Amino acid sequence: MTFRHATIEKNVILLAILTLITISIGGLVQIVPLFTIETTIERVDGVRPYTPLELLGRNIYVREGCYLCHSQQIRPFKDEIERYGHYSLAAESMYDHPFQWGSKRTGPDLARVGGKYSNVWHVAHLIEPRAVVPETVMPPYAFLADRALRYDDIAAHLRASRIVGVPYTDGMIEAAKADLEAQATQDGDSDALLKRYPKTVAGDFDGDPNRITEMDALVAYLQMLGTLVKFTDIRPEQLKQ
Repeated sequence: MTFRHATIEKNVILLAILTLITISIGGLVQIVPLFTIETTIERVDGVRPYTPLELLGRNIYVREGCYLCHSQQIRPFKDEIERYGHYSLAAESMYDHPFQWGSKRTGPDLARVGGKYSNVWHVAHLIEPRAVVPETVMPPYAFLADRALRYDDIAAHLRASRIVGVPYTDGMIEAAKADLEAQATQDGDSDALLKRYPKTVAGDFDGDPNRITEMDALVAYLQMLGTLVKFTDIRPEQLKQ
């Protein structure tokens, strides 16, 4: 056996061929089973595209590198589920480009943070984290409350998202700016907003009704995380499709 192994290592062509065969077998074992199922994403009700305000809030979340310290992926382990809630589903991230699962938790997982705290709590936490959580090492983001949100190009943003598969309709794109303002200020056609984006949380997120800030957008994004799917209605067979 040792002699055969030495022969393979000394013959570059033979080693390359055998390496290619080994890698091919490993790849086929992973890929072939995927062709036997219709989709790898669970069929669950409630998942929708981000509202214009949530989408810009998510952009800020990514821009500030929040994913470096906060994951959005609850693993299917007992201790994780007891702490954070139902384990994460692929369907919850189907409109994320890129997804924010993360691999490190300096802070807690945020997959189910929506509705867990009030808008006031989130704003206070972002302005001065240690005023709310004394032991945290999170840096302050007070500047978000002073920075006006830029959203003149929000319709183009939705249109670009549609190109990569997010199902924004023409109506959603046309009403993007109005929907953003309606959610951030509660002035406007809230009924139309809710019809296009069910379970939308609207309000003056940053406490300043006279302007729309980056703080409004980020808090709106945080407040929807984990709120779209009603996990008590999910049947095991849905997750196997």
